[in-house]
Amino acid sequence: MQDNQEKAVPVQQEWANPTPAGLVALAVACACFFALLSGQVGNDALPLMGAWLLGGFVVQLTVGLLDLKERNHAGGNTFLFFSAFFMLVGGISMLLKYQAIQAGTPLDTLVDGFAWSVLTVVLLLWTPAFCKKFSLLSVIVILLDIALPFKTLVGLGLIPSDFLLVSAWALLGAAVVAVYLCSAMVVNQAFGRTVYPLPGAPRTPRK
Repeated sequence: MQDNQEKAVPVQQEWANPTPAGLVALAVACACFFALLSGQVGNDALPLMGAWLLGGFVVQLTVGLLDLKERNHAGGNTFLFFSAFFMLVGGISMLLKYQAIQAGTPLDTLVDGFAWSVLTVVLLLWTPAFCKKFSLLSVIVILLDIALPFKTLVGLGLIPSDFLLVSAWALLGAAVVAVYLCSAMVVNQAFGRTVYPLPGAPRTPRK
């Protein structure tokens, strides 16, 4: 006898939001760059900094791909190019620069300034996509908008390296905000209510 019952269709489980992990990686990178640009650490820290950035590459690449899968157009593309250029290229660059310093072989770092100029302009032009309404994510992007132009102009040799302090403190601010935002996202989700307030976000009702 033919079975007329419909076969149960398996329910596809959705992935959890990977953004907090991406923000952790961003905060680590910003903290490392703060230490370097503010003079807290010197060239001897370049290999370790490169290792931390390469770790961030793995995280942000994963986050970017998952965000794109969920049709998060702005966030996914931003994490994707951050993972490639700020994390992967940044990490490899640190290792190459340290090797060149140890070998006494000069590197023409002017190319870094030209590359950073593209990334800076792109981030500035993409900023409105993150500022449609006020949020801590928009604060992070604005702080990066402050940091990157000074880093770029110094890299191009157009302004003195003293201006790197502006980049350093803006990056530290971005790291602090990113740490709070990712913590709020994880903890609020775990409790199903607002434990850490998020400015600009609707309040999660208590269960």
